[in-house]
Amino acid sequence: MSWDVVIAGGGFGGLYAARRLERALPRQSARVQLLTAENFLLYTPLLPGAAAGTLEPRHVVVPLREELDRTEIRLASVTGADPGRSELRVTTLEGRDQTIRYDQLIVALGSVSRVLPVPGLAEHGVGFKTISEAIALRNRALLNLEIAESLEHRDQRREYLTFVFVGAGYAGLEGIAELQDFVADVIDRYPRCRLDGTRWVLVEALDRVMPEIAPTLAAFATREMRARGIEVLTATRLDSLDGSTATLSTGERIATRTLCWTAGVKPPRVIEELGLPLDGNRRIEVDETLRVTGHENVWAVGDAAAVPDPAKRGATPCPPTAQHALRQGRLVADNVAATLGHGKVRPFRYKTLGVFVDMGRHKAVATMMGIKLRGFPAWFAARSYHLAMMPGTGRKLRLMVDWTVGLCFGRASSELGQLGNPPSLGGFVDPAERRTGHESIDSPRA
Repeated sequence: MSWDVVIAGGGFGGLYAARRLERALPRQSARVQLLTAENFLLYTPLLPGAAAGTLEPRHVVVPLREELDRTEIRLASVTGADPGRSELRVTTLEGRDQTIRYDQLIVALGSVSRVLPVPGLAEHGVGFKTISEAIALRNRALLNLEIAESLEHRDQRREYLTFVFVGAGYAGLEGIAELQDFVADVIDRYPRCRLDGTRWVLVEALDRVMPEIAPTLAAFATREMRARGIEVLTATRLDSLDGSTATLSTGERIATRTLCWTAGVKPPRVIEELGLPLDGNRRIEVDETLRVTGHENVWAVGDAAAVPDPAKRGATPCPPTAQHALRQGRLVADNVAATLGHGKVRPFRYKTLGVFVDMGRHKAVATMMGIKLRGFPAWFAARSYHLAMMPGTGRKLRLMVDWTVGLCFGRASSELGQLGNPPSLGGFVDPAERRTGHESIDSPRA
């Protein structure tokens, strides 16, 4: 008999579940399908490096077909489910609605940015959750430098040279540090901008940055940020945003053309359409074996699942981190295989081994198995950890080359906002015609 095992989601939980199932289940005993909207895994801890030009964007993604041999990969978006009938509803790339039956279902749909109803945020803010958002942020920083360099008055240049990040978790702290490093690398090529200087503001609603790490390390990170000229505003919220001004809860109005929103994540909305029990934070309720409450053949892992955290004796869910998701993926594969007669169902017992926060300029803060590190040792440990965890020998070598080149040469300052948005042939305008005043059609910038 051949079983149908369906994995919804191709992130850390989904990929590592599929890899383990290929080894845990005998050939011909099961058909494993991986449903994902994209054909790659984004290695999110390295996203700030891609945004800052330290890493080639293609080197922070893992093509799923290179990592999986027997798994059937189907590009589709999950739209709903009927657990009572063991059916999953999806929409394919061509826009066709399909229903997929399963014997065992693993839900690993990850998370999306948690956007609050701040006036103007959706229209004028930039996210920092996907590779496209990271590259768009880099392009905007360069475009701002180009515009500021073309303006005559300093007051006009100021809003283009001010960068605001909201949310001082992993993404916010690493993102603002890496982007500041990048701008500092290229600003010498912009004489007016260099004279004016840039302003960097990190806004956090809590009373300190990085609640995930020890207070002493968070204090060190705050001091390091401020020593580099980054304003760290804690116990402060974003009240509103328009095209040129960010208004804070303190009443301060900051003239800026770039605000990056990194204030947490939440499960995608489709989670509510699966017919599965949810907790107060809209995460799927699971037991310690990762099985969904009340459903014998449905499992959930990663950011969308409320997996009891062994480090807190199950009192709270595991944090939404890559290191938890990939280990949950491996365990859920073993437990699915055990349910099908190959092994024994086991509980999730992983506890966080370490926390790394890369702040650029060869500095970081880290906690490893109870040992606190900061400065260069923490930075070296963070790089070593990510290098070890990146799937594939070829990708490890690419990361090493990128980091080595970055130590020896500066970063490129090409604004590539037209990537992915090529102009149509009908919209092509000869440069000579532009000079004569004919109307032109430009492709949108990322």
